[in-house]
Amino acid sequence: MKIEQIRILPLVIDPPAGGWPSGQLPARNDYTLVEVLTDEGVCGLGSVYTSGKLVEASLALLEPLWLDETAIEPARVSEKLHQSTFWQGRGGAVTHTISGIDIALWDIFGQVTGQPVSRLLGGRYCEKIKPYASLSMSQPGDLAVHLEAALARGFKAVKIGWGPFGRVSNKKDEELVRTARETLGPGVELMVDPGASGRYWQHGYKWALETAKMLRDYDVAWFEEPLRPDDMQGYIKLTENAPLPISSCEVLTRRQSFVPWIENRAIDYVQPDLTKVGGLTEGLRIAQHAYEHSIMTIAHGWNTAVGLAADMQLMAALPTSRWVEYKTPSPFIDEILEAPLAIDAEGFVAIPSAPGLGMRWNRDGIEKLSGMQLTPT
Repeated sequence: MKIEQIRILPLVIDPPAGGWPSGQLPARNDYTLVEVLTDEGVCGLGSVYTSGKLVEASLALLEPLWLDETAIEPARVSEKLHQSTFWQGRGGAVTHTISGIDIALWDIFGQVTGQPVSRLLGGRYCEKIKPYASLSMSQPGDLAVHLEAALARGFKAVKIGWGPFGRVSNKKDEELVRTARETLGPGVELMVDPGASGRYWQHGYKWALETAKMLRDYDVAWFEEPLRPDDMQGYIKLTENAPLPISSCEVLTRRQSFVPWIENRAIDYVQPDLTKVGGLTEGLRIAQHAYEHSIMTIAHGWNTAVGLAADMQLMAALPTSRWVEYKTPSPFIDEILEAPLAIDAEGFVAIPSAPGLGMRWNRDGIEKLSGMQLTPT
């Protein structure tokens, strides 16, 4: 079975009023689906956390490497693409694009073998996992409304992030966290992510340590990305001294970038994003290396339903997984899934056991977001 064609479906939506927070690019297309087509009619779907124009250029660059390649050897083909492009944007848009191809190839491999991707990654350690509703912070009154909506959907874990946290005052930070805890009650897990990868982050180790102490008083499960994403020495010191787990690494790409973070124990939880780190192949390698160092993997999942499906398959293949990120509300998940994921009374969702990524896609929703149709199968 050979790769015959790779199509892209850029997903487009208007940014929120006033633009994206913290100086992020005002793009209408942050996510791109990648469809890998084979000469035997089997199609796989992947997701890339970058714009369609960058993916299109990267695919053209990579075409001599993927065209007519074997479609059921994702790890080997992905490694070939990485090893052949050291001089062509290593770690940037090219690596992001390889991520989408890799996810789609694993989807194909699963369909051909009749197995869920997690089993092909080595086996399923769990059949269900707890999703956490990933929400942007706002003013306390609005935040409570969004948190109540997440509770109504059945979530038993919630992460609040970005917005004014760390950007106004310590008093405002505590007000937001207090609002969240009082709204959620004691039985729902709460995580906090100020988003220090936002432009011109102003805080360092001492702020992060004092904030971590405040968060511990509100029984926060982990403190995510409290320092700039390249401040590894700051993270090492913070992880050693903070009274709750510290997580980061969502902006890193390629497994090699994660090695010093893991081996220097710079974080308690590592958060590779499968849609830009190199796909499921790289994600598994990172997670296995982290596991050997007693560091838990929680895939960063602020992306699409296809990325969520890949995250769930990876989490099933890890012996210590506990959570999966679930961006909500989001048309990039809600419009792409044929049916919403059912959250049970304990706050867990079943990890799909159908072949490949295991999800069923809403073709009309994808066409609505991209203006393009999935290839009929």
